[in-house]
Amino acid sequence: MKKAVILILLILTTKGYSQFAKSMFSKDPIINLENWQKQRVYFGYYLGFNSFDFKFDYKTPVQNDIQVKKTTGFNVGVVADLRLQEYINLRFEPGLYYTKRDLYFSGVGNLESDYLREVNSTYIHFPLLLKFSALRTGNIRPYLVGGMSTTLNLSSNSKSQDDNYQQKFRVKQWTAAYEVGFGIDIFTEYFIFSPSVRGMFGITDELIRDNTSPSGYTDNIDSMKSRAILINFTFH
Repeated sequence: MKKAVILILLILTTKGYSQFAKSMFSKDPIINLENWQKQRVYFGYYLGFNSFDFKFDYKTPVQNDIQVKKTTGFNVGVVADLRLQEYINLRFEPGLYYTKRDLYFSGVGNLESDYLREVNSTYIHFPLLLKFSALRTGNIRPYLVGGMSTTLNLSSNSKSQDDNYQQKFRVKQWTAAYEVGFGIDIFTEYFIFSPSVRGMFGITDELIRDNTSPSGYTDNIDSMKSRAILINFTFH
């Protein structure tokens, strides 16, 4: 009896895999959701990961840059897609992003509380993007995406009167960036799965300077801008 059950499972698994392969990769695939992207508007959601960094520009050259230790954060959000033309869509992808960065300042003290600043960031992210799709081939359609975004940092400490000399690293609440990336739409029988990779590059200075003067932390920083790699898995 046990052998019969295993045999049936193997047959079903093999059959399911062959159907999937035929629908995706065969010479004459079964076309899934053929008219889906002809809709004027459609919606979805995404889950993903991020890796945020800071780019520092200095007023005068330094021997030792501020070191940034990155960690992997997560993203979750929704998608609204407006079809402008057969190959061009306008997308709004608001989401919640969480990330953490550790900053190491050299030459400002010997204790960890002096040279280490932990920057925990919870962002509400508002990207407005243009999606440029290639010609669909079977159930695969690659695309490029790019646009602008603005971000609200819920963890900015911007209203705090303390500064780095009280162990408070402050950044501005609102920032702006541009984003570019690529992805691929995979049409399954019931939904569209769209993995994508995107780079985000800050265009506004985020740093709030210290009240204390002179400051070994912020005096020589001309600008501090976020940059990130975003990996999203979108479902429509």
